[in-house]
Amino acid sequence: MDEYLKILLEEVELAEKENEIPIAAIIVKDGKIISRSHNSRISSTCVLDHAEVKAIIDAEKSLGDWRLNGCDLYVTLEPCKMCTSIIREARIDNVYYFIKRSENKVQFYKTNICSISDESTSFYVEKFKSKMSDFFKLSGKR
Repeated sequence: MDEYLKILLEEVELAEKENEIPIAAIIVKDGKIISRSHNSRISSTCVLDHAEVKAIIDAEKSLGDWRLNGCDLYVTLEPCKMCTSIIREARIDNVYYFIKRSENKVQFYKTNICSISDESTSFYVEKFKSKMSDFFKLSGKR
């Protein structure tokens, strides 16, 4: 565990040097660190460049698979909703964090998410459903 903490601290310090949000993440499989990262969304101007997401992408490349079964993620701050969804999709077994995310965080944005399924789109909806069904039938592993 001490090795994990040292690596996380190194990543936090790299983030600080880059004037980034000081959040770091590592992914461990079979006791070995397979990826490490820190936030870089300020410098990259990419909303996806959270430490967890970058660590997941690197781990997937390292293992040659998007499924990260048997992996654990260690992160300095409790993952946000976006990262939590990605972590689940990547099939990571366990997530360990040190600082709980503030429940009182002020949200400065509001995004409306609306369904466009109605009578006028039913033809396309059925086509998309059929394509998805076919895809999953052909690939039993997914």
